[in-house]
Amino acid sequence: YSALDTNPLSLYIMHPFWNTVVKVFPTWLAPNLITFSGFLLVVFNFLLMAHFDPDFYASAPGHKHVPDWVWIVVGILNFIAYTLDGVDGKQARRTNSSTPLGELFDHGLDSWSCVYFVVTVYSIFGRGPSGVSVFVLYLLLWVVLFSFILSHWEKYNTGILFLPWGYDISQVTISFVYIVTAIVGVEAWYEPFLFNFLYRDLFTAMIIGKKFMLKPILTSLCYQN
Repeated sequence: YSALDTNPLSLYIMHPFWNTVVKVFPTWLAPNLITFSGFLLVVFNFLLMAHFDPDFYASAPGHKHVPDWVWIVVGILNFIAYTLDGVDGKQARRTNSSTPLGELFDHGLDSWSCVYFVVTVYSIFGRGPSGVSVFVLYLLLWVVLFSFILSHWEKYNTGILFLPWGYDISQVTISFVYIVTAIVGVEAWYEPFLFNFLYRDLFTAMIIGKKFMLKPILTSLCYQN
């Protein structure tokens, strides 16, 4: 496994944090179990939000909103899942148990998480007048999945996985926004944050921005040639 991470958030904040966290785990703990545990937290968040917001209308005006405690739980679990995703590889190297199968298992679950992450955070805005349509959500899911596939296609051609900046930034931001939503309520996202741009537009722009934070096509073509 060869990866290149140039994200300042990851390099100077998250990696030192993960290096500290991984020392808490006993050496007998399998890295794949850490990977799977983080994935289960992501799925649990999705199912919890699906229970309270099955039709994506809970955040719309005039509808029964998701309880504040749910946003706090989802925010905390999202950050824990992100942390586990960051330490599983460190645990594998720490215990000298890195394998190609472990990498496949890790990134295979990450590919599923792409869907769960986006759909879960979608409940913050939902389908109301200040929300996002389901069709736009569908397109955003394809943007995220395409970015994920593109990164691994680049790795296939170059032998190096150039980790996109958008992942770490989005995970920290999402966890933070969940907690903020519990404090200020979903009503805070109804109003424009700048001129006529709503927070739903910022949500859309952030996800699309993840795609343009990648540079896989040119790099891959250069390595091929």
